[in-house]
Amino acid sequence: MITNAAFNRITTSQYNSRILLLTMLIILGGCSSQYITASETKNGETLTPTSSPPMLTAATRQDRTSTPMSPSTITHEPDCTTLGGQVVATHIPSKNIHGDLNFHIYLPPCYDQNTTLRYPVLYLIHGQTYNDDQWVRLGVPQTMDKLISEGVPPFIIVMPYDKYHYRQPATDPFDEAVVDELIPNIDGRYRTIPNRTSRAVGGLSRGGGWALHFALTHPELFGAFGGHSLAILDEDGAHLNRLLDAIPPDEMPHMYMDIGKSDGLRASAAKFETQLTERGIPHEWYVNPGFHDEKYWSSHVEEYLKWYASGWVGE
Repeated sequence: MITNAAFNRITTSQYNSRILLLTMLIILGGCSSQYITASETKNGETLTPTSSPPMLTAATRQDRTSTPMSPSTITHEPDCTTLGGQVVATHIPSKNIHGDLNFHIYLPPCYDQNTTLRYPVLYLIHGQTYNDDQWVRLGVPQTMDKLISEGVPPFIIVMPYDKYHYRQPATDPFDEAVVDELIPNIDGRYRTIPNRTSRAVGGLSRGGGWALHFALTHPELFGAFGGHSLAILDEDGAHLNRLLDAIPPDEMPHMYMDIGKSDGLRASAAKFETQLTERGIPHEWYVNPGFHDEKYWSSHVEEYLKWYASGWVGE
């Protein structure tokens, strides 16, 4: 039997427990709408619980709202002109070379930001036994960034790889791969100015020979040619007069050639320069101290790029 005193103690205890529970529910009720419990769902998805932050007093709320954000916490997007251009190593499938045609491509600073701007394109070809990163190693991207920062008009540079180092045009499908596949791909994928006056081709050593081959056999594609320590391809050497005579004067590409005084190919390059002079074909010809090596080419990269850019001022 429960006595009256015991009953009163139980009743009082239950009452106090209910009061305490009610008080807690009231306190928690003001915050419950801000936090999610593990059992809550929204649109059929279980929502991840969040932890409750510390309660804010009137004083701390005032401090939070009145304290300015520290300058160190404010982030700014970097100016794209200071970031330099992009160099991408990529490739396209080629039916002509029965595999991938590899190439490096340089995109000028702010290419991704200036989405309405279109650019001229320079194709630069490597020397024999080298690959498509040679011009990158010689400093083309860094030099291009520097020149653009100084006001030289920006342009895209494509550096393709000729994997058949010792073949001539009759057996090397590099010609067809560049003309029929690479150039249309570049004009389709990137914001180029797809005409001959906004497209140039250059190269060093054997790459210069390829550049001359492209300029003379496809003058409709290239408005300028650069031969740096020019190594004329054997198959083209016997036909240079015929190739030059077949190009109308108003379609002749602008030409720039240079070579080291101690370069073993100087005599053959000079012979071609004489052919140009005898025909009255405008060109630039420079003989500088140096040999047939990367030290020579890297020391003249800035001169080369300035010359190519000079044809595109105002584009």
